[in-house]
Amino acid sequence: KVHFPGLGFGPLQKLLHFLMALDSLYRRQTFRMPVGEALKIIFGLSLPFLLVPHVVAARVEPLLSGVYPDYPAILRTLWSSSFNTSRQSLALIVVWGHACLGAWFWMRGRAWFPKYETLLYTVALLVPIFALLGFVNGARSLERDYAEHGGYGDRAYSSQAPRVDPNLLDKIRLAFYGGFASLIGGTLVLRALPARGRIRIRYPDGRVAAVSLGFSVLEASRAAGIPHVSVCGGRGRCSTCRVRITQGLEGQPPPEAAELATLTRIGAPENVRLACQFRPVHNVSVVPILDTDSLGIKTQLARQNAGGRERRVAVLFCDLRDFTRIAEHRLPYDTVFLLNRYFEVVGEAVEGSGGVVDKFIGDGALAIFGLKTPLPEACRQALSAAARLSQGIRALNQTFEGELEQPLRLAIGLHAGPAIIGEMGYGQATSLTVVGDTINTASRLEGLAKEHDVELAVSAELVERAGLSFEGHRRLEISLRGRKATLETWIIGDAAQLSLSLPMQG
Repeated sequence: KVHFPGLGFGPLQKLLHFLMALDSLYRRQTFRMPVGEALKIIFGLSLPFLLVPHVVAARVEPLLSGVYPDYPAILRTLWSSSFNTSRQSLALIVVWGHACLGAWFWMRGRAWFPKYETLLYTVALLVPIFALLGFVNGARSLERDYAEHGGYGDRAYSSQAPRVDPNLLDKIRLAFYGGFASLIGGTLVLRALPARGRIRIRYPDGRVAAVSLGFSVLEASRAAGIPHVSVCGGRGRCSTCRVRITQGLEGQPPPEAAELATLTRIGAPENVRLACQFRPVHNVSVVPILDTDSLGIKTQLARQNAGGRERRVAVLFCDLRDFTRIAEHRLPYDTVFLLNRYFEVVGEAVEGSGGVVDKFIGDGALAIFGLKTPLPEACRQALSAAARLSQGIRALNQTFEGELEQPLRLAIGLHAGPAIIGEMGYGQATSLTVVGDTINTASRLEGLAKEHDVELAVSAELVERAGLSFEGHRRLEISLRGRKATLETWIIGDAAQLSLSLPMQG
């Protein structure tokens, strides 16, 4: 192995990386951040303190003594005490953890990441395990190789080799520790100095974040403790943190290249900016477009005492029209958030009317009414849910106005009749569900609504059992596959109009 005097490229590279981390720490306006981001910073800043003893032993001491040890000599030093071994093992884990977190923040917004996620996690786990096993195996081979070769021919193994005063080495190590600690402390002091100028960022619920100039909207939200979605960690690689500016857009700095590329990709209007990149220079009012509630669907109603029996129920089947084409022009994270907002609208409409969401199928949903109520009331609940769904989709279109090439449109099918209700499935996939001709009919009525370009197709049987009259709307006699008799069906162009004729829900 050839040895060159000097510190070498590796330590200088790590020093440069450390300085870049300090610069990032200085520019960060708030320490409120997700756990993953915090760990990445902590790992990066702690690494020099773990490597100082190794750098001094492997680089500084050889410069002073003129003896440049080979790999076995370095390995013997690392295994000279349990403290050295543990510190070096911890350094390996910290380095790898820091690298994996950085790679994860970079990759998780890529379209291909979900496909290879399991493989990448496996590699991330196995690499440090094999590295530590190699470290142990190398230590076990030291004595055997030394005996076989009669020494390595290196003056480091000779008692006559020049030695450096241990006190001097201790002082050098302390100087390194003090230097790195001073750099971190100085960065924190500079951050604490009062900034010139304050701005106010107002949110739709009335809360206001008063921050110094230089804060991004995302940093202001975190500093004020206001939940704000940011999937990519504030790097402008997704658009989940975006906000609509309702006041104060004039005179603000234009989007830079990274932000502009993402905004162009989703077709955002001029008053929409990425909160992680937008740094206002004067007071501004913003509306976060994606809220934290859209990360998941609200907990459904309890389903006790609803299994293993036949019951007459009302069934709602709904589906988003042309959603596949809409999703083709959006980022993956935006599609997920849009779908979750839609699922939230479905869940609130169904549960608010007294029903239960049975399952989501792609961009469709199946809901049941009447698990604990008489059939006439269940039919009225299903109609009420259809009206609420229509109103909810209109509100969702207003929220995403300017970002969708075309508004979201619903197709809903409603039918009532007998169904088998029970826990069905296998293993962890078991859940309460319903099966029977009633569910199939509701699904076909949803398809009929699409064929006639309307929001709702509801069987006359459900309307009659609800005690209502839909005179004035179209009524069709349709044939359904598998049924000999025709099914009388009401065709409703705007399901939101039903709310005017429905009785108030208790």
